[in-house]
Amino acid sequence: MTVLMPVMDDPTTAIKEAYQSRLADWTQRAELHERAHRRMGNMRILLVLGLIALAVVIGQTRSGLGFALTLIILGLFLTGMLHNRILKARDRARRAMGFYQAGLDRIDGTWAQKSAEAGVAGRSRGTEFLNPHHPFAADLDLFGAGSLFQLLNTAQTQGGRATLAAWLLAPAAAEEIRARQEAVAELRPNLDLRERLGLIAAEEKEYIRTEALISWAAQPRRLHSDLIRLAAFCLPLTTLAFYLSGQGVLFVVTLLSQIALARFCRRPVHQVVRDAGVAARDLERLAEVLRCVEGESFQSERLRRMESDDRSDGLSASQAIHRLAKLHAWLESGQNLLFTIICRFFLLETQFAFAIEAWRARFGPKVEVWLRRLAEFEALSSLAGYAGEHPDDPFPELLSANEPARIEAEGLGHPLLPETRCVRNDIALGTQGRLHMISGSNMSGKSTWLRAIGVNLILASAGAPVRARRLRLTPVRIGASIRTTDSLQEGVSRFYAEIQRLAAIVKLAEQGTPLVFLLDEVLSGTNSHDRRIGASCLALSLVQRGALGLMTTHDLALTRIVDEMEPRGQNFHFEDQLQDGKMSFDYRLRPGVVEKSNAIELMRSVGLQVTTPPTAV
Repeated sequence: MTVLMPVMDDPTTAIKEAYQSRLADWTQRAELHERAHRRMGNMRILLVLGLIALAVVIGQTRSGLGFALTLIILGLFLTGMLHNRILKARDRARRAMGFYQAGLDRIDGTWAQKSAEAGVAGRSRGTEFLNPHHPFAADLDLFGAGSLFQLLNTAQTQGGRATLAAWLLAPAAAEEIRARQEAVAELRPNLDLRERLGLIAAEEKEYIRTEALISWAAQPRRLHSDLIRLAAFCLPLTTLAFYLSGQGVLFVVTLLSQIALARFCRRPVHQVVRDAGVAARDLERLAEVLRCVEGESFQSERLRRMESDDRSDGLSASQAIHRLAKLHAWLESGQNLLFTIICRFFLLETQFAFAIEAWRARFGPKVEVWLRRLAEFEALSSLAGYAGEHPDDPFPELLSANEPARIEAEGLGHPLLPETRCVRNDIALGTQGRLHMISGSNMSGKSTWLRAIGVNLILASAGAPVRARRLRLTPVRIGASIRTTDSLQEGVSRFYAEIQRLAAIVKLAEQGTPLVFLLDEVLSGTNSHDRRIGASCLALSLVQRGALGLMTTHDLALTRIVDEMEPRGQNFHFEDQLQDGKMSFDYRLRPGVVEKSNAIELMRSVGLQVTTPPTAV
């Protein structure tokens, strides 16, 4: 039975208390299992000592010694099985502790710092999806340390990670977004399901490489002959029977036939073993993930679609993958030195290679369907995990694409900042001008404001809740130039890289869906005269193409651009305060143009000797 998260007056407090309660419960279980582990270890030592003493007493005869050794082996075997169960239960409890502690870290906003201190592997950061030429991925901290992907991702398969990354990199159509929102809303309160999936994920350090499995399943079958498969099964048994019955000539004949068959099948068998794609342990883990999903019943249309046609020949996807995992496990056991001779005599490698090929012929066409559906579910579950840990974050309201492009938000904040440091502001872009020019001093919050808008638009376009009290928007795309850098390898300066990005953004504005541009310190790499002309022409070009967006600047001359446009834009600014020689910022967005700069004060605050030149007479 699924247990949903409790509903209280303060949803965030309720979730935090639920996490803390479950963390305390799993901690208590881990301690109990640890004590049981120690007791069992001591018990096994005492058991061995007692049985050795017994062997000394009754081992004067051969039968007594045999009885004592049997008791020792049986006792170690039975207590070993029990000990192993205790260790598995303890490790599961520890994984659950890690799962809920990580959730509390995300809620408290300390997840990025702790993952950096722990040296979390790059696989959790999605850096393989980062394209420096993408119109906003690098600018909006989509991938990498402390990124949106790292915050959201709970996918355990390669396909699930790729699906989530694709959703973040490109906006979906309005109907697709609404379908995802419905699915995420259904999964949002299901903490038990996320716990079960999280415990599977916590056991391993690497994601499951499902693309290799899909590729392998689609390949043609290499071993076809049922007659050869029957011979590989019957010949070893016949050879053994002739040996035990003393039929020397027949034994030699069947043994040679067996050797010839092994040599005949060696190449295709080795190809099957080599190309198997995924290790048995990964297959078991994949089967367990599928089993968790199959055990749920869903109501939303998007999730119910995943339930349809998920069986093949009477087996579910998890059962079929589990069967393949067992075949691979048997193959791997043949590499054990203790079983090598037995496996070779009975042609087990050949037999299991045939069994794997038969599995591929039976289930191969369904593998891609199963794994693509699982990948989509993992992406939805990742968004639902974020939604569950931020219950105050609403789903955005999607307006018709036929309406004029606009973004209206109340209390918009940056999702990657801790709630205690997240200062929220409002925005009405499109209804109150298609360009907002943001002026302000250094470190006052201009760049963070652009990123807050951009990241929330990414979440909205992926089907996730947003960090705002309310957000309404028409379908939009994003183009950003916030973190443009030079490239030594490509021989490109920062300024040239910036104008290349700006040219790409202008081209994006010509392609259908209205564009939201986010330009930080636009054209700061050139002189003020060229910057003024270039920024003005750029803003006019974008607005004329139906785009809307924001520019930030230190150059107050650029703030006059909004007065020259039709329709006119608006000026906003961030302020700073100098108190007792220290700069402070409230990160509140205010209308109008900033009236002061803090550059000289900042230079003095770090010890630079900056003096104001005397005024010429």
